[in-house]
Amino acid sequence: MHETELWITKLFNDHLAGLGNAFLGLVGMPGEHRPWTNYITMQIVVFLLMVILFAILRPRLSVDRPGKLQHIFELVHEFLHSESEDQVGHDAPKYLAFFGTIFLFVLFANLIGIVPGFESPTMSPSVPLGCAMATFVYYNLMGLQAQGVGKYLAHFAGPMPLLAPLMVPIELISHMARPLSLTIRLFANMYAGEQVTMVFLRLTFFLIPALFMALHVFVSLLQAYIFALLTMMYVAGAVAHEH
Repeated sequence: MHETELWITKLFNDHLAGLGNAFLGLVGMPGEHRPWTNYITMQIVVFLLMVILFAILRPRLSVDRPGKLQHIFELVHEFLHSESEDQVGHDAPKYLAFFGTIFLFVLFANLIGIVPGFESPTMSPSVPLGCAMATFVYYNLMGLQAQGVGKYLAHFAGPMPLLAPLMVPIELISHMARPLSLTIRLFANMYAGEQVTMVFLRLTFFLIPALFMALHVFVSLLQAYIFALLTMMYVAGAVAHEH
């Protein structure tokens, strides 16, 4: 079943099909008549919105007279900093840039579905999977960097050498399940929320749609927070030194 093209996806396919096929060729995939999909174009929109937002914010940063936008992002920064310190400890600022990036991207990608004519790219499983794989690669790299190859791999064997043959496969399965867990949680919640909102928007025209849009905002914030929190927990487990 083919998805209904959003207006922006239609623009990309009508005018930038060659560019889309060029990208497909780079990853060894065959060209298509209409290579752009909604979740790809919506990710591009989210990326551009974030770049524009921070381009507007950067020159307005002020110690003496902070604006409303600066106050909002200072609150976000303080919240993420506090949460990451609770999870990771005193080394949390080293990883805060990644935590903030993944939180804001997931949040923006969730919320953009509220805008008429757009949809949340996170309601497509490919986008949550991409974020989950980024988290998976990141926390393993940070673990290797913080502890070295030997000590990091020793975590998979557990605290008792005699139990290593049992613990290694259990730990490997546990780690491999993390991207799947992150993907399904985000995708399922955003897909369900988007479908419920669209159904009630079609059926009702006064007040009730606003209530479901408010629910969509709440779910979007909650899922972005959960995704970032689990990322912090995975990093904390990877970089923790045994005492």
